[in-house]
This record gives sequence, structure tokens and C-alpha cells, in this order.
Amino acid sequence: MNQTERARLLRRNMTDAEQRIWQALRNRALAGLKFRRQVPVGPYIVDFQCRDRQLVVEIDGGQHDEMEDAERTAFLRAQGYRVIRFWNHEVLENLDGVLERIAGVAGPSSNSG
Repeated sequence: MNQTERARLLRRNMTDAEQRIWQALRNRALAGLKFRRQVPVGPYIVDFQCRDRQLVVEIDGGQHDEMEDAERTAFLRAQGYRVIRFWNHEVLENLDGVLERIAGVAGPSSNSG
């Protein structure tokens, strides 16, 4: 399976936390920022990407491996991305706080209309 096929599969099988945050990010709903979901970046597929702000948002569940996550984050940073991570339970229990942090890291919108 290639990266594009795998990304499509992941889009169809998002976790509850990923679905919840996607509803809050899609259609420029957060500060006018354009996010895409399950996007291939090099050898990885990132959960959410805002290309304009070089920002990647990862939602981690219990299946994540810290060493693999560190390698992934290092690769993404080397590509110029800022990476922020949240646990599933953070998204499910404190979505407003998660969205506030994403908007803060993304910085003020340069789009005035």
C-alpha cells in the first residue's frame, strides 16, 4: 500500500479524538487556518497539517512509541514544521484548551479577509 492509499484509509478510520478535533479544524473553522488531515510528509503520515503555518498537530493514543515519535518529530522539524502533540484524552476532555493551544502556536492570522 502506498502513502496516498494509506492516508485515505486513515481518513476513513479516524479515532474518536481525531474525528472530534477534525470537526473543529475543518473548513478554516479555527482562526481561518487551513488544515488538512492524514497528510503524507516524507515517510510519515501526519494527523493534521497547516501548510501555511508549517504546523503539524499529532493526536497520540496508547499505541504510540516514544522513540518512534521522537524520530518522527525530528524529521518533521528538519522539514521546517513545528510539531505539537496531544493525547486522545486531552482532545476528548478539553477540546477548547487544545484548540486554544493550536491557535496560539499557529500565531495570529495574516488573512484579513
